[in-house]
Amino acid sequence: MPFSAFLNHAMTRLRAGMVFALIAFLSIVLLSACADGGEVGVTEDASWNSESTPTAKTTDKPAAASETPAPTEGSGSSEAEGTKAEETEQGRAGGSAAGTALALLDELEVKGRAPKTGYDADLFKWRSDADHNGCDTRNDVLRRDLSDITLKAGTKGCVVIAGGLKDQYKGETYTFDRDPNNIDIDHIVARSNAWQTGAATFDEDTLKEFGNDPLNLLAVSSSLNRQKGDGDAATWLPPAKSYRCEYVSRQIAIKHKYDLWVVTAEKSAMQRVLSACDDEPAFTENVTWPKPGEGDDVTTAEDTKRKSSNSQKSNSTGSSSKETRTSGGGSVYYENCTAARDAGAAPVRRGDAGYASHLDRDGDGVGCE
Repeated sequence: MPFSAFLNHAMTRLRAGMVFALIAFLSIVLLSACADGGEVGVTEDASWNSESTPTAKTTDKPAAASETPAPTEGSGSSEAEGTKAEETEQGRAGGSAAGTALALLDELEVKGRAPKTGYDADLFKWRSDADHNGCDTRNDVLRRDLSDITLKAGTKGCVVIAGGLKDQYKGETYTFDRDPNNIDIDHIVARSNAWQTGAATFDEDTLKEFGNDPLNLLAVSSSLNRQKGDGDAATWLPPAKSYRCEYVSRQIAIKHKYDLWVVTAEKSAMQRVLSACDDEPAFTENVTWPKPGEGDDVTTAEDTKRKSSNSQKSNSTGSSSKETRTSGGGSVYYENCTAARDAGAAPVRRGDAGYASHLDRDGDGVGCE
């Protein structure tokens, strides 16, 4: 074969081979593309391997499972229910609007009630002149909470002998009557309740502060105060429903101030009350005492009713023999501190009419503290 013919033949075969190679290459590319397209649906397949990253559709499946009916009894639902209840009782940070009573409640610790071991109401030294304004705490409260007040002459503007009370617990207004006494001073967070929720660790000064704190004291109906006893929000609420939100808000403020805790039932009751007024603000009202001689529409007068009553008792029982001259230079005699308190004279200081050593057990010069 001539060389030129051989060369032409070789070139023809070479071109054919290149075309075949090109066709083969294109075929491989197409087959590869088809294989890649088949893998697109693998993410929806249940056989997607654990090393792959789940797609959005895959992560939706657990959420759908949460909508299935709750497990039947005995299937483990109690643990979930317990967790839910715990969340409800404990509250979650940021769950309530800032500045509300509910938000302040969420800051209180929830614990069980401590034992009453060692409790004595006298440890709180209620009725003492804790603020050193010259008046006992009971009369401080009366001067603050009553209206149209009459003060007893000669008591340095302290002792209230008449006035009217808008009773928050009752939702009624009535006249203060000291004989018989129809108004008590309530510890909004009872001393016993405080003792069992943290106050047992207080020092002497803090106990006294708590027992005479204006924030924690309110003039109310004697019958309702005795009905309440040492109950918390879970066992007693004011009959006047219109006052319950403020009442609970004030209890929360007191517990927060003294770092006291709440028990589970107590917190639940507070939440139920505040659910009707979830925007109830944390209690920040000014509750300080007026100065001696001050109050709402104050007048001063002799306690003629008390004098008349004492005179009648003296004449009918012959008890005037007990009216002995005391170190105070007067002729007033109080058989005990109850009588002194009923007369509105407690505390009785050395030099005051009615002071006597049997009223001053600790000998500090102040009787019936």
